[in-house]
Amino acid sequence: MGFPVGKSIAVILLASISYQIYKVSLPPSMPQINLIYKKGQSETKKIEPFKINIPTQVIEDLNERLDKSRELTPPLHDSAFTYGFNSNKLKSVIHFWRNKYNWRQREKYLNSLPQFKTNIGSVEIHFIHAKPSSQTKLKTVPLILLHGWPGSVREFYELIPLLTTPQKDRDFVFEVIAPSLPGYGFSGKPTEKGYNTVIFAAMMNDLMVKLGFQKYYVQGGDWGAAIAANMAILYPERVLGLHSNMCFVNSPLEKLKKMVASIYPSLFIEEKFISKVYPAKEHFFELMLESGYFHLQATKPDTIGTALTDSPAGLAAYILEKFSTWTNKKYRDFPDGKLEEKFTLTNLLDNVMIYWVTGTITSSMRLYSEAFALNSTSHDLDRQPVVVPTICARFPHEVIFQPEFILRERYVNLTRVTDPPRGGHFAAFEEPQLMAEEIFSGFGEIQRRYYSKQ
Repeated sequence: MGFPVGKSIAVILLASISYQIYKVSLPPSMPQINLIYKKGQSETKKIEPFKINIPTQVIEDLNERLDKSRELTPPLHDSAFTYGFNSNKLKSVIHFWRNKYNWRQREKYLNSLPQFKTNIGSVEIHFIHAKPSSQTKLKTVPLILLHGWPGSVREFYELIPLLTTPQKDRDFVFEVIAPSLPGYGFSGKPTEKGYNTVIFAAMMNDLMVKLGFQKYYVQGGDWGAAIAANMAILYPERVLGLHSNMCFVNSPLEKLKKMVASIYPSLFIEEKFISKVYPAKEHFFELMLESGYFHLQATKPDTIGTALTDSPAGLAAYILEKFSTWTNKKYRDFPDGKLEEKFTLTNLLDNVMIYWVTGTITSSMRLYSEAFALNSTSHDLDRQPVVVPTICARFPHEVIFQPEFILRERYVNLTRVTDPPRGGHFAAFEEPQLMAEEIFSGFGEIQRRYYSKQ
């Protein structure tokens, strides 16, 4: 008696599906990286001290523009922050900015950390370089901190002193390098296409090597998380460990796993985290609700950049809206966006000012277009495994949540996953003490587990 036709078809179908799953689970081959920033440039060893000193006419022009801000369209009744930055709140921000915010005082504060500039290939890179006291007898560990958009090195000002100060029961302390990404803040602006997160990763590694660090730790969130992961992939012999507050997996297998897990989520995810992943439909709509900026910046960054470069009020609204909603999505239901619940207006405007006085909002947004271009090498590295020891910190109000069984697909040497009690997307800025504890404990565990005999 022959094998039943129905069973034969089922076996063939199952074999076909299994083969497809196997195929999508394989990472693509490592792409060839075209280090475009090195074209026609001879690397110099020059590293120069840098102080922020914005010309008076730039501040006078800003004040004049704030004085001449046009009448804003009133918000719809009960719309709070659901339509974007509430114009009533924006009026108070503009008033504070013009009448109470003192740039020269803030400039002194921003200059309180030692800063430098150097060329990495064809692009000038600005960076903070903070060292522990020369009196310390503890082991000094190099650490590079990487920011994202719409942030800047301003996010790290409260964090850095905590990292360079000896902590109780810790036998090491950090020497911190915090660069402004190319096209951001006081760094130079790339002048040709192709500067994506892969190129940024190569540039940041070159910076660390130029500073004399053959091995180092790396921490990042937002774009900084993507760049940090790429550094770990490209330079595993240099990156001692990775700490990310936005670990992310984006692959066909990840989507398939989530689909399978949706049938019986508790088999894959801790009960307390299921609502952060399922129902998938709700989370998809939430993502769509908050990703309008993303589509614009990934396609036409220069168009919106023109408007934001010309209007300080528009720039503040566009940037500060993210410091409301990305800190806690529930904040959009409040008329003031609870903007000052976790941050002071002065600190928030420091970050806006860095974009304004440097004129880098357009160049910063171009990273979205470069990273998501069809021929971008970023896509290939997204599916490469991260083999260096990794700590994934999932702050409770981060925009995207990834279950541990998904994270382990990409971060194959996942040392631990932590879930801090507070914090959102801008965790280093919002919760510097928590972030410092995260970094010390995370890298401390990596050192004990992997490097204790070195």
